[in-house]
This record gives sequence, structure tokens and C-alpha cells, in this order.
Amino acid sequence: MADNPEKLDADEAERRKRHGMLKMYYGLDEDKAGGASLDPCDIDGAHFKPDMYLGKLIREKSLTELMDKESEMLRQIRSLDSDMQTLVYENYNKFISATDTIRKMKNDFRKMEDEMDHLATNMSRITEFSGNISHTLQDRRQHITKLSGVHSLLKKLQFLFELPARLKKCIEMKAYSQAVRYYTKAQRVLHQYQHMPSFQGINSDCSQIIRELRDHLKQQFRDKESTPKQLAECVDLLLQLDEPAEKLCEEFLAHARRKLDSDLEELKYQISLQKGEAARKDTEKQSQSFLDTSMDVLEFVDCGCNGFLSNMCLVIASYNDMFLNRQQDSEELDAIASKKLVTFVHTLMEIYFNCVQERVQLEKETGDNTILVRALDRFHRRLQAMNKLLPDTDFSRAGTNIVSTAARDRVAHYLESLKQHFTDCLTDIRQNLASPRVASKQEQGTNLTELLSNIQMTTLEQVKSVLVNLQVFTAPDITFAMKPYFRGPFCTQGVREGLVVAYIQHITKVCQDFCEGTSTAPPALLLILSRLCSDFESSTISYLITLTEEQFDIDHKLEVTSVSQLCTDIKQTAQQLLNHYVKVQGLAISQMLRKSVETRDWLNTIEPRNVRAVMKRVVEDITSIDLQVGQLYEEGVRKERSSDSSRRAHSYSYAASQQKRGQWNFTPSIDNSLMSNIQKLFSEKIEIFSAVEFSKVSVLTGIIKISLKTFMECVRLRIFGRYGLQQIQVDTYYLQLYLWRFVSDENLVQVLLDEIVCSTVHRCLDPVMMEPSVIELICERG
Repeated sequence: MADNPEKLDADEAERRKRHGMLKMYYGLDEDKAGGASLDPCDIDGAHFKPDMYLGKLIREKSLTELMDKESEMLRQIRSLDSDMQTLVYENYNKFISATDTIRKMKNDFRKMEDEMDHLATNMSRITEFSGNISHTLQDRRQHITKLSGVHSLLKKLQFLFELPARLKKCIEMKAYSQAVRYYTKAQRVLHQYQHMPSFQGINSDCSQIIRELRDHLKQQFRDKESTPKQLAECVDLLLQLDEPAEKLCEEFLAHARRKLDSDLEELKYQISLQKGEAARKDTEKQSQSFLDTSMDVLEFVDCGCNGFLSNMCLVIASYNDMFLNRQQDSEELDAIASKKLVTFVHTLMEIYFNCVQERVQLEKETGDNTILVRALDRFHRRLQAMNKLLPDTDFSRAGTNIVSTAARDRVAHYLESLKQHFTDCLTDIRQNLASPRVASKQEQGTNLTELLSNIQMTTLEQVKSVLVNLQVFTAPDITFAMKPYFRGPFCTQGVREGLVVAYIQHITKVCQDFCEGTSTAPPALLLILSRLCSDFESSTISYLITLTEEQFDIDHKLEVTSVSQLCTDIKQTAQQLLNHYVKVQGLAISQMLRKSVETRDWLNTIEPRNVRAVMKRVVEDITSIDLQVGQLYEEGVRKERSSDSSRRAHSYSYAASQQKRGQWNFTPSIDNSLMSNIQKLFSEKIEIFSAVEFSKVSVLTGIIKISLKTFMECVRLRIFGRYGLQQIQVDTYYLQLYLWRFVSDENLVQVLLDEIVCSTVHRCLDPVMMEPSVIELICERG
């Protein structure tokens, strides 16, 4: 009985062990699941107390909640039972499967043991047979080896005795490589035993045959009709026959040069054909020369690439295979061969580059760049491929230089075209101004505006068209366009500085030349150009530079001409042109006034009854200039005007004051000129040749100031009689009636006209003034 509890404890321990292993297998760690909770009311914990849990539920829950809890626990119990049944069923299936697998493994291991025993028996038997064979043949092994050596020597001797016949047979069949292989195979033995009579005859026969073969290979090597494959075979065989490699290099390059020179001559002929110069020198092709037509630049580049460059690449590749890529012991020979090739290639490539550059330069007169850029791109791509054949050279840089030169030539050509276009525009304006169309006054009033609009529009459109044409050089599919050493200088120094900025500076320089004293430009042209320069300064220059920088993605890190500098220069030019226009127009009117004063006898003139015609002409010319300037410039700012009545009263304030004193009876103690000088001290100084503002009233004011100043200076050089003074009074009053409306300050006209009358009074022998009413009557009538 005492043993029963111990037995039960042992069974319980075994059961717990199996239960623990199952939990470990299925990942159910009891300690982790609920072992950490010490709450006796935790139903999932290891220290769960049912009585305490039940008592807690009865105390805390109502009857309804207890019934719900009972239902919930029943559902959980059923779920756990179902899970347990499933677990047991799955474990049962796994145990059955494991039992079957173990049974099958036992059967397989029994078969494997039988096969291993059989294999061991076979290996023992093979070892026994091998030992028996080795023991049997041990005595005859040395004899068999000796017989085998004798057999091999007899075969070699047979080959040597048959060698002359074999060589002749190979030469007859043109199997030259086979003949060289036979000879090089036996050459060392023949030279080693050539002192023996039997071998001496064979050696001499073979040497004679090989000499003939060498001569034949050299003849084929020098043949112009030999293909590159034949040349390569000849060189390879001659090198195997110990022909000097340096001499072969020179002969190969000389032979290759004849073909390449022929390709270059074809290119040179196409250039001369494009120039319209010479015909072919080759008599065989002279009969075909009249059928030849000049190639465009793309065809020319294709001809060069498919002809000269392809043959050059073939020559380089063949040369490398023949002389440089062979397994040789002499590094010095490799260096010599490489140097000869580089010199040869550079010499011919320089000639080819000159041909391409000369042909590209002939494309200056074409307007579209598409074909030229495609040709240059194809040329540049092909040169990059050549760099792989000669790693130590960089033909792409030389090709890029040719491309850059072509691009610069195109920019220079477009610049000259733009300059010529601007010159033609100026010529057209001159012709329109010299022979104006017959039209109404309204149409004539818009004439200068149309001319200005035309030159602005055509100039801008020409520049935009040129920029579009030059954009082909920077297209993303062009290889050289992506090279920084081409793109940066071309876009910045070429297009922006060399074209747009240079063209703006050219316009500025041409306009400045019209301000020179020797210029015979019509005044209207000066006015148009001044407004053109003013518009360039305000908007056009900024637009063109911005457009150029956007289209060509210009790097602002490079040093370039600033827009502000261009605007400053052209604004100064606009100011000079406007000043020169005022000067020219003022001098033209001054010339009329000067002649009218100098050619008249002012002492013996009759009493004035009319305004002189020259004054009417002056007013007409000023009116015409006003209309002309008004087409291009705004009105401008005027000072506050006085009324017409006050203007007329003021017109003769000086004369009325003098008449109140009597007929020029001044106080004897005060000289007449002194009074005039005192009056000038209190009047504003008038600057005649001051800078003109960009407005109509400022321009007309400048012209009138020059004209009246000239009038006054001419009056000071003459002597007047009574009626001469009165004629000047009538003329100045007439000018006052009409000129005040053209100037910014009517007081300026009044002051200058008063100066003219005062100067006339001072130069008059009998200063008797005319009544203002009479002057007004004459002027209104005239």
C-alpha cells in the first residue's frame, strides 16, 4: 500500500512532463500566459481560486448579470472543448504519419546496407584485378615506352623527309598559312641538324621554297588590289617567317596611304567643285567630271565618314591586330610600331580636318542651319568612335574646335546679315523721306510713325529669326551641344555677346555716326533714330537679352555685358540724335533768317505794309517740324500760359514804355546800352544749346531758341533806318503771334523777340517806333 502513492506521483510527474513538452511544441508557455498574475480571481492565472471568484461574482453581480456570465462561460467551455478535440485529432494524425515515415526509413536503410555491401565487394574485386595487371606488365613497361619513343621519332623524321613536297603542295593550293605552319614547326630541327648531309638537303630545299613563298607574299602585300584581309594574312605570315617588323610597318602604312590619299583627293575635288574651280586631274575620271554635281555639306561629311574615316579605322584596326596586339617579346618594337601609327594617323587626320573646315566655311551664305548641324554632329560622333581605336589621341577635341569655328562663323555671318539689314532699313527710310508718297495730310501725319514701326518690327523679327536658327546648335539630340567646352562659349560669348550685344552696339555706333558733323542725314531720319534708340533703351534691349538668355540657358557666372550698360549707351545716343536734330533744324531756319537779314538794305527800305515772306516761311517750317516731332514724341510739359490779350499787351510793353518817354529821349546821364545791360541783369539767362528732353515742346523750344538767337545776332551786325526798325517790329510781332504755342515757356519767345527789337533800336539811326495798332493790323492782314 505504501508503494501506491509513490507510483501515483511518478505517473503524475510523467504526465506533467509530456504536458509540458506539448505546450513547448505548440508555443503555450504557461508561465508567460498567466503565471505572472497573482490575482486569485483571474480565471486565466496560475493562482486562480474558484470559491473566491464565485463569491465575488455573487456579491458584485445581479441575477441577470450572473445568468449572462453563466451563458458566456458555457460558450467558452464549449469552444475550449472543441479546440481541444481538434488539437488531439491533429496530434493523432501527426503521430500516425510519423510512425509510417519511421517504418519506411527502416526499410530504405535495409536496402542501402545491402547495396553498400555489394559495392564494397566490387571494389575489392577491381583492386585485385588491377594489382594482377600491374604485376603482369611490370617487366614489359620500359620496353613499351622505348618503342613508343622510337615510333614518335620515326613519324617526325617521316614528316621532315616529306616537308619539301608538303610545302610545294600547299603553295600550289594557295594554302600559305598551312605551309608556314609546317615550316615553322620543323625549322628549329632543320637548323639544329643542318650539318648532317641528310638534313642539309631537306633544309636547302625548304629554304628555297620559303624564299619563293616570301617573295610571293611581299608581292601580294604591295598589290594595290589586295583586300585588308589579304594584307593582314600576308603580314602575319611574313612576321612568322622572321621578316623585319619595322619594315613591314612602313610598307603597310605606305600601301594604306595610297587608298586614303585617294579618299582625300575625292574630298578636295568636291571642295573645288563647290567653289566652281577645277576639274579632275585623273584622266580616267575626266570623262565623268561633267556629270558631277556638288554635294551639300551633309553628303560631304557622309562621304568623308564612309570613305576616309571608315578606311582609316580599318587601317588602324588591322595595324593593331598585325603589329601591336601580337604576343611579342620586344617592347621596343611595340613602341616603334605605335609611334609610326600615331604619326601616320595624325598627318592624314590633319589634312582631313582642313578639308572639313574648308567645306564647312563654304556654308556661310546659307540661311538654314539644320543640314549643317546634322553634318557637324555626324562628324563629331564618328570622331568619338575613332578615339577607341587610338586611346592616346583625342580627335573629338579637334572635331569640337571645327564645330566651334563653324558656329562662330555662323554667328559672324548672321551678325553681318543683321548689320546689312539695318543698313537696308535706313536706306529705305531715306528713300521714303526723299520721295514721299502723295497723300492727304492725315496720311502724311502717320508717315514717320509707320517708318519707325517698320524698322522696329523688322529689326526685332530678324533678331528673333536668327536666334531660332542658332538654337539648332544647342538641340538636346546633338552630341557636341552637350559638351561644356562648346555650349558655354557658344551661348554666352557667341550668341549673347557676339551677336545680340554686338548688334545692339552696332546700332548704337551707326546712330552715333549720324551725329557727326560730316553727316548728311535728313532731319526726319535723325528724329526716327532718336525715338528708335529711346525705345531700345526702355524695352527692346531688355526683351532681346532676356529672350536670348532663356532660349540658350546662359550661365550668368560668366562675365558679360550688362543690360544697364547697353541701355545707358543707347540712351546717350538717343539724346545726341535729338540734340543733333534740334541743331540741324535750328540751323536750317537760322540760315533763312540770316540770308533775309544780310541781303536786305535796311537803311533805304520802304515803310512796312506787310510781313516779310521769310517770316511766314519760318512759321510754316516750325509748324511742319511740330507735326513731324508730334508723330514720335509726346507733347511734354508747358508752363502756365497767359491770356491772349495779356500776350499782345506784353508784346509791346517795351515799345509802349519807350513811347511814353517820348521818341527815345532818354536821360542824358544814362546811356541807352547801359539801360539795356541793367535790364538783362534782372532777366533769366537763356541757354541756347542746352540738352533737349524727349518731348515735342522741348524739341521745338530748342529749335526756336537757335533760330531767334541767330536772328538777333544777324540784327546786331546791321545798321537800320526808321522803316527798317519798323519792319523788324512787324516781323517780330508776327513771330510772337505764332511761335508762343510751340514752346514750353512763352516768356522765352517774348524775351528773345524783345532782345531782337532792342538790338535793332540800338543799331537804328532814326529810332521811331510804329504804333502797336498798326502792327497788329498789318500782321492780321498778312
